[in-house]
Amino acid sequence: MKIELAVRNKIIKDGIISLFIYALPVVALYVYYQLNGGVFTEKALVLPSWLAFLKPLFENFRTWGLTVFLLILGVFEFGLGLYDNKWTSSERKIDIVCFLAPRFIITPVLAFFSLKILPVVFPGLANTFSWVPFWGGIFLIAVADDLTQYWYHRLHHQVPFLWLFHRTHHSAPYMGMAMASRQNFIYTILFSQIYLVATLTYLGLGLPALFVTVIKSIITLSAHSSIAWDKPFYKYKVLHPIAWVLERVISTPATHHAHHADTTNDGVGHYKGNFGNMFFLWDVIFKTALISRQFPKSYGTKTYKQEEWYAQFLWPIFKSNKEGSPLARR
Repeated sequence: MKIELAVRNKIIKDGIISLFIYALPVVALYVYYQLNGGVFTEKALVLPSWLAFLKPLFENFRTWGLTVFLLILGVFEFGLGLYDNKWTSSERKIDIVCFLAPRFIITPVLAFFSLKILPVVFPGLANTFSWVPFWGGIFLIAVADDLTQYWYHRLHHQVPFLWLFHRTHHSAPYMGMAMASRQNFIYTILFSQIYLVATLTYLGLGLPALFVTVIKSIITLSAHSSIAWDKPFYKYKVLHPIAWVLERVISTPATHHAHHADTTNDGVGHYKGNFGNMFFLWDVIFKTALISRQFPKSYGTKTYKQEEWYAQFLWPIFKSNKEGSPLARR
């Protein structure tokens, strides 16, 4: 399971470009720091007055609000019949387990990381970046979080060994809210950007992290949804300029559904690209993008065999008993 030479070279090249992109918000904040006389005082980061009223909404969304958002959209999807009777018993089990389990796994892991590990790694540096203006924190968190996830996601497609821990997400033969959290537990626990955001929160960027997390959740969940909210932008000519910008900046159902297609032979499916989560801009920059404004006819991996939930979620601890399954014992 070796990585192809051309793919490896492109990863290295794009990785170097990414270092410059990571540096952009840092440079912007350095310029801001210098323009303010090269001094700052540690203070609690506050929201701009025109955004302050949104704070309770964003705080609640990150806790119970996200679950309500998922349930409402899920009801709409089922009401419209968008799952096409594909949500079988085995599919329901893996989707529900992958939705609930991370809330019991990640929460204590992140709490331990934030309360025990970070104070040891960065002693006395809590809230060090509280001087950063809100816009600067948003810029820094958005780039650090989403570009890191782009690479985490991309490498799990381009490095054969890592793909073994991501294929669960691509096993669903449908798109929708139900499968958005469908991941192997190892992929979930090692979700690199959540630890990066936790670190930046510890250093004083909690409010920007809150806002970016909520906005990103809405975008990524909407991109997975079977409700194709972007179709009107492609249908009506007057909206085409907006569509051109929109589909190159954020992930839309059309671009992300293409990533989950079961083939690349139709000019629509592109599971070897379209890795962006919140920002599709990364795919445009690194030339991993395919924009067709069309939707695949079928989804998932062709080798999927309606696996048991434990084989998908807990592989390699538990493996499939189905003959010919890629999750079976070898």
